[in-house]
Amino acid sequence: MNRETLVERLKRPEWSDAEFKQARAAVPKSAYEAASAFANTGGGTIVFGVQDRDGEIEVVGVDRVDKVQNEFLSTIRSGQKLSRELEVSAEMIEVDGKTVLAFFIPESPRARKPVYLDGNPRRTFVRRGGCNERCRTSELERFLRDAAADRFDSRVMTELKAHEFFHPPSLRWYRSLFYDRNQGKQQDITDVEFLHERGFVVDYGDRLAPTRAAVIVFGRSRYVLQVLPRPVIDCQLIDAASDQWSPDRRWTERFVVEDNLLQAWLVVSKYYSRHVGAPFSIDMQTMRRNDHPPGYVSFREAVINQLIHQDYGDRGRTAFVRLFRDRIVFWNPGDAPATTGRLLDPTAKEVRNPEIVAAFRRIGLSEQAGTGIRAIYRNWRRLGHVPPVIRNDKAEKAFELTLVEEELLDEEHLIFQAGLGVRLDEPQAALVAFARRVDRVTVTDAKAVTGMPGPEALAVLEGLVVQGLLTKHGTLGGFRLATHLRQPRGPEAGDGSGDGAESGAGVPGDGEGRESAALKVSATSSADMVTDHGDQVESDMGTDQVILRLNARQRAIVDACDVPRGLRELMERVGVTHRTHFRNKHLKPLLEGGVVRMTNPDSPRAPNQKYVLTEAGVALKAARASRR
Repeated sequence: MNRETLVERLKRPEWSDAEFKQARAAVPKSAYEAASAFANTGGGTIVFGVQDRDGEIEVVGVDRVDKVQNEFLSTIRSGQKLSRELEVSAEMIEVDGKTVLAFFIPESPRARKPVYLDGNPRRTFVRRGGCNERCRTSELERFLRDAAADRFDSRVMTELKAHEFFHPPSLRWYRSLFYDRNQGKQQDITDVEFLHERGFVVDYGDRLAPTRAAVIVFGRSRYVLQVLPRPVIDCQLIDAASDQWSPDRRWTERFVVEDNLLQAWLVVSKYYSRHVGAPFSIDMQTMRRNDHPPGYVSFREAVINQLIHQDYGDRGRTAFVRLFRDRIVFWNPGDAPATTGRLLDPTAKEVRNPEIVAAFRRIGLSEQAGTGIRAIYRNWRRLGHVPPVIRNDKAEKAFELTLVEEELLDEEHLIFQAGLGVRLDEPQAALVAFARRVDRVTVTDAKAVTGMPGPEALAVLEGLVVQGLLTKHGTLGGFRLATHLRQPRGPEAGDGSGDGAESGAGVPGDGEGRESAALKVSATSSADMVTDHGDQVESDMGTDQVILRLNARQRAIVDACDVPRGLRELMERVGVTHRTHFRNKHLKPLLEGGVVRMTNPDSPRAPNQKYVLTEAGVALKAARASRR
C-alpha cells in the first residue's frame, strides 16, 4: 500500500480488506483479531495511525513508530499470540507530515487454518464486510475439516460390507462409461473386484470395506444417508425473474435428491432437459447429446462442480440449484481454495474431495478434470452472455456461481458502439460492453470476458486506454469506462408500431467537445415536429436526446438498408409521409450514430442519394436476427 492508495482508501474506510487503528503509542488488542480474520479469509491490510471520529476519518499518525511496529511484527511472527506464524509485510507511509504504518496480512493456506488467538480455537475470527467476527462452532468445524490431512472422502466405512453397499444399476452405468474410455481394460471381473482395483473399497483386516467416496458416488440410498444425513442437492424451478423473488415466496416446482452422486446427476440432467428452452435428450450410456442445447455445457459443469466439490462433512447446509427466468444459481457448502482468477487458469487446483473427483474424471463426465470453471465460462461466452458471477465466500465457507442469461453485446450496446467512430475487434468490444455495466474492470474480469490469459487480457485493456475508451481506475487498480462515454443504461424502447418514447440521459463531454457515443435525436423547430401521418404536434425536444434503444421504425430502416435504399422507398417501408419528420426523428440519429451511411456523403441532397448499413449497422442487424 502506497501513499496514494492509502489516501484513496481513507475516503471509504473499513473496506473488507482494510482496517484502520489509531495505535499512536501501543498496539490495540483488536488488531490481533483483525490479523486472525484476514488470515482466515481473503487477506487484508491493517493500518495504524488513523482514527475514526463519528464517521470522520483522520490521519493522526503513530507517535512511537519503532515501538509499535516492533511490538506488532514480533507478536505476529512469533506464533505465541496467534496459533500460526504469519508472513507479514510492513510499510511506513508519510501523510501530511505524519507517519502511518500499514501491515499486509496474507490469507493463510488451507492446511494452516484456522488462525486463532491465545491458544483457544474459539477465538477464531473471520472477516465479514468491514467487521471481524468470531467464528461460530459450525464455522470452526468447517475450518478444521478442510485443514485435516486425511480428506473427508477417504475415510473407510468399516461398518459396511463391500459386496452390499453399492447400487448395482449405478455401478453398471459407471463401468460401461469407464470401459468406453479405457479400451483393453479387463472387463470380466466382479463389481467388488472393479471397486477394489480403483481404490473405492480397501483392505480392512481380513475383509474389504468401502470408503466414504465409494458410498457417496455408488451407494444405495440408505447407505448414502448414513454418510450424509442431508440431501445431496435441492433443485427449484422459480417462475419469476431473480429480482422479483424472495426466499419467503414458494418455488413453482421442486425436487430434492437423497441418493448417490451418479443418480443425482442423472436426475438433475433430466430435470434440466424438461425446462430449457430447446428440449434435448442425452444418451445415458455415452453421455452424448442427441442435440445441442445452448447452455448445456455450462449447466453440466456447474452441477458436476457442485457434486464433487461441496463439503460433505457439512450436515447443516444443502447444495441447491435455482432456475429463474433470467438466471440459474448454483450454491454449495464449501468455498474454493483458489481465487476466481486462478480458477480461470489452466493449472491444477487443490480439491476438497480427491477420491470423488477422481471417480468422475475416470469416466470423463467433467471436461476440466473436476473443476469445469473454464468450460462454464467458455460455453457461456460463446452464447454471447455476460460472464458468470462467482461468489467465493471464505468466511461462510460457501461457493456460489450464477449464470446470467443476459446478452453482453445487446442492442443498446451495439448502438453505443456504432457511435464510437472506432473499429473494435471481438475482445475489445466485449470489454467495452462489460465496462459499461460495472464500476471497475479488473484483469480477472477481462480474463472472464475474453477467455484470454492474464497478460493478453491486460494488453487489450491497456490498448483501450490508448484509444481513449477506458481509463485507469486511479490508485485502486483496474479500469473504467472513459468519463465522456459514461451514461446510464436505459430501458428498452417499445416494439409497437408507434414511435414510443426513447428514454435516456445526455452525457457531458470530456472538456474537448467530444460527444457521447449514443445515437441522438436532433432538436428541430415546432414546425418540423409532426406525426408520421402529417399532423402538427408540439415539440418538447429543446436539446439532443440520447437514444439507448431503436424505435420500431428505426428497426425497420435497419432491416431495409442491407442494400442501398432511397429516401422515398424507406419512408414507404416504415409508413411515414412527412419527409422532414422522417429525416430528423428516424433517419438522422442512425446516420449520426454510425448505423447507416449515405452512398453520396459529399452531396447529402443529391437526387440519387441512398442509404445503406455501415459495418456497425450490419453487426446490429445480425445480432437482432440471432435473437429472433
